Amino acid sequence: MHGVTHRRQAWYPVLDQLAEQREVILVDLPGHGQSAPLVTEGRPVQQVLREQFKQFLTDQQLDRPHVAGNSLGGLVALYAGAEGDARSVTALSPAGFWRNGHEFRYTKQIFQRAATMSERLGDRVELLARTRGGRKLMYGLLCAHPARVTPDQAVGDIRAFRYARPALRTLLDAAEPFDMEIPLDVPVTIAWAARDLVLPPWQAEAARQAFPFGEHITMRGVGHVPMTDAPEFVAKILLRGSEPAASVAPITAAPSTAPAVRRTARAATA
Repeated sequence: MHGVTHRRQAWYPVLDQLAEQREVILVDLPGHGQSAPLVTEGRPVQQVLREQFKQFLTDQQLDRPHVAGNSLGGLVALYAGAEGDARSVTALSPAGFWRNGHEFRYTKQIFQRAATMSERLGDRVELLARTRGGRKLMYGLLCAHPARVTPDQAVGDIRAFRYARPALRTLLDAAEPFDMEIPLDVPVTIAWAARDLVLPPWQAEAARQAFPFGEHITMRGVGHVPMTDAPEFVAKILLRGSEPAASVAPITAAPSTAPAVRRTARAATA
């Protein structure tokens, strides 16, 4: 599962390597990508996300799959682990580990400013996305290597961001720290980007304290959305996180920058 305002295509750089060893289902979260708008009808957002994820599992006929996510998707994966809906959880820079509203305000302002900018620029932002300098500006906070984002990917992301703006406002207003427990028999892997400018790396320590039994990995040389920055390394983390506990070996390799080729896998909306 992808992060807030993103879409399932965020995982394309690692899809080839994952699909060789796993059945992969890429998910558009509610209010994102091709999914229906996020509608809460006055209920807590966290409850709605958990309920819709459970319904998604039912619709897809999935029984406790291995669940992985980035940012907001990582938070949803943690919810799934806490509620018994995940066989394992792998979260890349997951949301929910700020300690108070003051610390979250920094992240909130990043997204609010991005939303304001996209509204002001209108269709011109797509022209910006087609230039190397424009992509560097757009992805500078998300990736360590924004030049690796293709023009088509950037245009698609911009359109996804526009569609997700209503969900973004709802999610930002309702954001709160993650405080649920995950059973010890559910393996938890939390990997944090060392160059994360959206959810700063110090939050990784809060995650360590919350899950001292989990595996914690520092992803060096990558940004908040690490799939484009280091696809081979991210794929290795995801594959390791979904392995049976007895067969897991330590990750010692540095992130690789080798490109990945897309393979066919299942895609779904929530």
